[in-house]
Amino acid sequence: MLAVILLAASPGLGQNLDTIPLSPVTPTGGMPLMEALQNRQSQRSYSQKDLAEKHLSNLLWAAYGVNRSNGYRTVPSAKSYHEFDIYILKQDGWYCYVPDGHALVKKGDEDLRKYAGSQEFVHTAPVNLMYVADFDRMKNEDEQNMIFYSACDVGFISQNVYLYCASEGLATVVRGQRDTDELRTSLRLRPAQHVILAQTIGYPGE
Repeated sequence: MLAVILLAASPGLGQNLDTIPLSPVTPTGGMPLMEALQNRQSQRSYSQKDLAEKHLSNLLWAAYGVNRSNGYRTVPSAKSYHEFDIYILKQDGWYCYVPDGHALVKKGDEDLRKYAGSQEFVHTAPVNLMYVADFDRMKNEDEQNMIFYSACDVGFISQNVYLYCASEGLATVVRGQRDTDELRTSLRLRPAQHVILAQTIGYPGE
């Protein structure tokens, strides 16, 4: 039943291999905000150890999860377009986050991290997030506004990830470098979908 609901709520995501519910979010605790801001930084050395499922669950909720009964998110969205999909690239395949229902939809078994950026650490870090804006959701907007709104919104999302990582002692860095042509093909994106930004997450390296 959960799979049927999530697939119905996820138009335009292409072929789905499996629906994986994420563990319940822990909405309390963590590092005080001012300490997290003090510790927020970009890191480029990562352990290859897989990210714990609980960390991935809380991380995705912090980035783009539903935090109110009206369906609104942990981040603001211009005119409530909620135009982003978050794709997760891991060694065992690639996934799309479904905020409604807090689950992952597995899209393929391929390791696409080689397309996530040109730096070597990107290819072996356990998680790379691809922030994909769907301009079709931004009705009656001209292209300039679509670009502006999506640039603002992805900043909110990626900063939430930074703060969660700072609170939990995880490493992260947001990146503009990525192979957009290969990602567009491999992620089976429609013409209106655009990879705006990438972000790497994992445990700190040596």
